[in-house]
Amino acid sequence: MSPTNSDQTAPSVEQIGPIIISRHGRPALDRRLGPRLNWREYKDWWARYEAGGLAEDQSAPDDLKDIVKDARHVLASSRPRAVETAQMAAPWAEIEQNDLFWEANLPPPQWERVRFLPKTWNILARAAWMRGHKLDGEGIHDAEKRAERATDFLIDCAKDGKVYLAAHGWFNRMLRPRLRKRGWVCTRDGGDAYWSFRMYEFRKTRETRD
Repeated sequence: MSPTNSDQTAPSVEQIGPIIISRHGRPALDRRLGPRLNWREYKDWWARYEAGGLAEDQSAPDDLKDIVKDARHVLASSRPRAVETAQMAAPWAEIEQNDLFWEANLPPPQWERVRFLPKTWNILARAAWMRGHKLDGEGIHDAEKRAERATDFLIDCAKDGKVYLAAHGWFNRMLRPRLRKRGWVCTRDGGDAYWSFRMYEFRKTRETRD
C-alpha cells in the first residue's frame, strides 16, 4: 500500500519536540514581604503582581539558555514576568506571547477581620479556587478547558521541532498530566523554583497510536 499524502508530510517521532516548559524568574513583587493584608487588599496585590515584571539583578540560568538555544518556537504567557523570562532565556528569539498560558486565578476567600502576608493568601486562595471559588475571575473548570487548549497548541508547535514555553508555576502543573496523557514523557525534571524547567519528549505508545 502506498503512503497517503498525510503519511508523507507527517513529522516523524524524531522530529517532534521536545517541549521545554519553565517557570518565570523571580518577580519584582515579593509575596513573602509585608504588610499583612485583608482579602480586598490581597486582591489588589495579586492584580499588581500579575501586571508586574521581574526583579532586577538576575539572569537566566546557563542550563536553561543552553537547552532552548535552538528552539523553533519560543512561547510565553503574555504576563510581563513570563515575557521577560523568555527574553532573558532566549534573547535571540521573537517571543510568541499568548494569553492561553496565563497563571490560574487566585481569588481570596472573603474572610473579614483577618490579615495575612501575600504568601499565606496565595495558599488560601489556591485551596478555595480548587473548591470552586472564583470571585470575578476564571474558575477551575474554565482553567482546565484552557489547559487542554494550551496543550493542543504546544503539541501543534512541537511538530516543527523544539518548543520553549515560559509560564507560571500552577498552570505549568496543570499541563503536566495532559501532556503525559498524550504520550509526552518528562525526561528532565528541574523542580518548581523560579527559573526551573522540565523537558518533555514524545513517546509513541499503544494509547497514543489509538
